[in-house]
Amino acid sequence: MRSARLNLPLPIDFTCKWQERYRLIRDLESHLHGNGTRIIKFFLHLSKEEQRKRFLARIDEPDKNWKFSMGDMKERELWSDYMKAYEACMSATSTCHAPWYVLVADDKENTRLIISLIILDTLQGLPMDYPKLSDEKQKELRSIRKLLAK
Repeated sequence: MRSARLNLPLPIDFTCKWQERYRLIRDLESHLHGNGTRIIKFFLHLSKEEQRKRFLARIDEPDKNWKFSMGDMKERELWSDYMKAYEACMSATSTCHAPWYVLVADDKENTRLIISLIILDTLQGLPMDYPKLSDEKQKELRSIRKLLAK
């Protein structure tokens, strides 16, 4: 028998399953890092109060009505469960080569600025240089330049 929703064999040991998934995430990120990819993970944490304000804006502003769903209110009741799940995931998958940056996202402009600075800092830390040309290649380019300049 299988769980149709998760396509997993029953019974499901969720603790074991999540630990396995976290390990797979760490393994993939380690593999990517080892092959030159840099990973930056952001968690934009919105306070419960800011979420309330944004929900009210979605209701009060006709152009934002489409963003709101009654399901949002049902999920809001699970706030503490979500916070525990996020904390578990980030604790299990944050590593020195693929860290999580947890940002308070109540102020969109400052959040975006902080993200930009983290990305810029990461890019500046990369050893990027133009390829060095051999003397022979430089000579060839000078020769081609003379032809093109005529």
